[in-house]
Amino acid sequence: MSDEIVRGKHAIVTGGGRGIGLAVARALKGAGARVSIVSRNAPDSGDGFFRAAADVTDEAAVLDAFAQCRSANGAIAILVNNSGIAESAPFKRTDKAMWDRIIATNLTGTYLCTHAAIGDMLDAQWGRIVNIASIAGLFGAAYITAYTASKHGVMGFTRALAAELGGTGVTVNAICPGYTESDMMSYAIQNIMKRTGMAPEAAREELAKTNPGGRIVTPDEVAAAVVALCENGQTAQELVLPTL
Repeated sequence: MSDEIVRGKHAIVTGGGRGIGLAVARALKGAGARVSIVSRNAPDSGDGFFRAAADVTDEAAVLDAFAQCRSANGAIAILVNNSGIAESAPFKRTDKAMWDRIIATNLTGTYLCTHAAIGDMLDAQWGRIVNIASIAGLFGAAYITAYTASKHGVMGFTRALAAELGGTGVTVNAICPGYTESDMMSYAIQNIMKRTGMAPEAAREELAKTNPGGRIVTPDEVAAAVVALCENGQTAQELVLPTL
């Protein structure tokens, strides 16, 4: 598949400082996009990305960061909503502070960033929005009620916005990875070890068993899926990773 569709377009990746987000930023850059990274800590590391600092739960900070990105790389054509956090606890110990923290970052942050970018896309009659959701956005799982609720919200947001924007030239899709090599997975492994006394490899195997195909997803797989969705023009897609 040609990357000419992505080439020269301005792409913003939120949470692009590490893990999945950084892999996505690198893949889009490799496809020829001008890439901006928005994250809480965005030091310039000399890698060719424009970086702006913002907490995605703060509307004013998001608007300011997106304005900086727009000044550096032009109108926004591609948005990858990747910023997210995960915490686990039995529901009885899931207090309102945890709930608010997770919903604000994973769901409200997706709304705020999309709202900040959508005007450019509608003006151009072309745009790509890819939301990094989770397999937890399709199914339920114990000990992650807030995270699961947030990702179900992201999926509902994706479906509704895709329906609204049909025919405008702006596509809206979601990727739903299972457990992926990332800081989030490391946190999950630590929790399992603490709760059960398992060795790290045994805990990792338990997580892998919950994924389709029984294996852990790599950040590069997610990144390749993002580029493919930007190139193929489909909308309302819900891509589960790993694929079987």
